[in-house]
Amino acid sequence: MDEETLQQVEQIIGYKFTNRKLLTKALSHSSSTDSRLLSNERLEFLGDSILGTVICQFLFERFPDYLEGDLTKIKSVLVSRSTCAQVAGELGLQKFLKVGKGLASNRALSGSLAAGLLEALIAAIYIDSGFGAVRSVILRVFGNSIDRVGSEQNHGNFKSLLQQYAQQQFNAIPVYELLDEKGPDHDKCFECQAALADRHFLSAWGRSKKEAEQKAAFNALADLGLLENNLPNRKE
Repeated sequence: MDEETLQQVEQIIGYKFTNRKLLTKALSHSSSTDSRLLSNERLEFLGDSILGTVICQFLFERFPDYLEGDLTKIKSVLVSRSTCAQVAGELGLQKFLKVGKGLASNRALSGSLAAGLLEALIAAIYIDSGFGAVRSVILRVFGNSIDRVGSEQNHGNFKSLLQQYAQQQFNAIPVYELLDEKGPDHDKCFECQAALADRHFLSAWGRSKKEAEQKAAFNALADLGLLENNLPNRKE
């Protein structure tokens, strides 16, 4: 990977690597390498856990009056693949991901691959400089998302926002489809998907159907671009 590309990524994330090999690896999808061990997959695994730890600590400190359930809802949204993909897209990181020819125009570049890239970069920074450095980067790049989701948690819920939008734009209501459920009866997890006007959005898992539907509604709102201003546009 050329030096100009590496410098551009460093400028975007606001961090300069000591070990450039870590950055190169974080930017390499398995489709572009001879071995998956040379790709960013292991970094992605580590980055997911680091992101969760940083977000949990920050939410715990920022919202001292929120109960565990409220904090869990916000955290689960912020560390979701859809939010990670959205943050990566806002930063324009996906264009720097090295992929095989078959994936060059794949929609996944703006979805799961973009999310994985961001998580891999998080892990690379952590290995390169430790927890303090990666915490600063995460809180900076996730700042808008944290404010947005915190506001939604405080002023409404995602299902009601999606329903408001659906009624205004389509004179309809969203439909929530149960796609799967796993686990014993006393500890089940549910996968739900929101559908609106013949569109099906990214599904989400939750420990209850209600939680899964809330997360699915968030994914729909994110895909529709309705979270940037917190609330759907109201008709005058």
